[in-house]
Amino acid sequence: PRSFGAAAAADDVLGWGLPDRSILDEGRRPPPELPSAMFGNAWPELVRLAADKGAPVDYVALSWLTVAASVIGSRRRAVPYNSSWEEPAILWLGLVGDPSHNKSPALDPLQSILRKMEEDRTDEHASTLLQWNADCERARVEKAQWADSVKAAAKDNLATPPMPEHAVEPNEPRRRRYYVQDTTPESMGEILRGNPEGSLMIRDELAGWLTSFDRYNPGGRTYWLEAFGGRSFTIDRKGSPEPLRIPYNGVNVIGAIQPAKLADCLLHGSDDGLAARFLFTWPARPAFSRPASNADLNGFESALRRLDNMAWLTSETGKREAVRILLDPAAADVFDRCQQFYRDQESDAGGLLKSFIGKLSGLTLRLALASQLARWAYEGGVEPHSISAETLEAVADFVAAYALPMAERVYGDAALPLAERNAATLARRIKRTKVRSINTRDLMRTTRLPGLRDAADIDPAIEALVDAGWLRAEPHRRGGSVGRGSRDYAVNPAICGAA
Repeated sequence: PRSFGAAAAADDVLGWGLPDRSILDEGRRPPPELPSAMFGNAWPELVRLAADKGAPVDYVALSWLTVAASVIGSRRRAVPYNSSWEEPAILWLGLVGDPSHNKSPALDPLQSILRKMEEDRTDEHASTLLQWNADCERARVEKAQWADSVKAAAKDNLATPPMPEHAVEPNEPRRRRYYVQDTTPESMGEILRGNPEGSLMIRDELAGWLTSFDRYNPGGRTYWLEAFGGRSFTIDRKGSPEPLRIPYNGVNVIGAIQPAKLADCLLHGSDDGLAARFLFTWPARPAFSRPASNADLNGFESALRRLDNMAWLTSETGKREAVRILLDPAAADVFDRCQQFYRDQESDAGGLLKSFIGKLSGLTLRLALASQLARWAYEGGVEPHSISAETLEAVADFVAAYALPMAERVYGDAALPLAERNAATLARRIKRTKVRSINTRDLMRTTRLPGLRDAADIDPAIEALVDAGWLRAEPHRRGGSVGRGSRDYAVNPAICGAA
């Protein structure tokens, strides 16, 4: 037989009904599991690397593919059907998660390899600068001699001699920049002019980059939208008579961002296609475990150096061009099925998800290009000159089983109304502290929860928790006084395990 207290508690719970516990996770869909086939033999080491950093393997594995794509750069392009359609090795990756997800530590090992590769280019750049200074001095001498010949021609009433090619000072060479962290469109253009392979933008906090587009240049957002395409681009500069012409305006991006900031700075407002350009990953926080051993970075470093040494195609005029990587016939058949699947999905989608699905054909080719070459670079052998059906199938599985469900999770759940996000914050506090009641004045004065600073934020959050069966209004007046009751709310006993 139950005691009187236990029976009363059970009756109280039954009177309340069961609370909606999904509000704790803001109604989020569970994250999908990352398929491993796209990463080949690098997968076990990627898992160890993620464990070393206490981060989800999703962050590390997808960052690896994006870093590899950035090193491939403009030297290779994916081409379906031997047509004029080409896709560059450009990926934009958004690492979504709370601060405890270790987003930045997940990026550190690969970033350290890129930093080492830049440092190794220092001596080479110093030698290049010496030659550039010599060429400039030669140009000044040539120009002075030409100027004397112009004066002599003018004196003798002869035709003006043309300026020699060597009389023009060459542009200052730029050192190799494998990655950048904070730059304006104009300075990024300068970097790309000297780095025709392209570069990688790494941001510990993606929100700062997203909100800085128009800070220095009203066309900043337009520039970055174009940087996803890898085409030529021209920047008109203030105070300069000549525009900045960039042969390959290609920038890969990896950035970390918290869910609330993602909703505020990217998912709200007009849809100009920026959000749809990102491949987002928002995995669950991994359980704590002590790393068994340190991951080996040598394989990743060797692979990136192999990608960095890939040759260009030289045209008949001596111009460097990209090598076109076609799909195998069987891979082209897989790609046909992918495109039909994307069309079917797009017909049932709306908003940002529809825009994302509309770019999946191009994303599939970009992922296939990066995966094919990254696997070769890591595993060795002869450089592939086509994309196999095996690679296309692995990418197709990734898109269907991971990228699409993850996009639904991000676009649908990170864009929740502010009231629901604040309600989740308050619900987690109630569950953790096991309080039996709350008071709105106490919330404003002493609790100081993020996003819950005043009545305009607190009232909608409390209303959402009332609707979810977490709270019930119980106003009372102290000492039997006449007037407005206090804004007290009882907490559903089931939250604290009273049942």
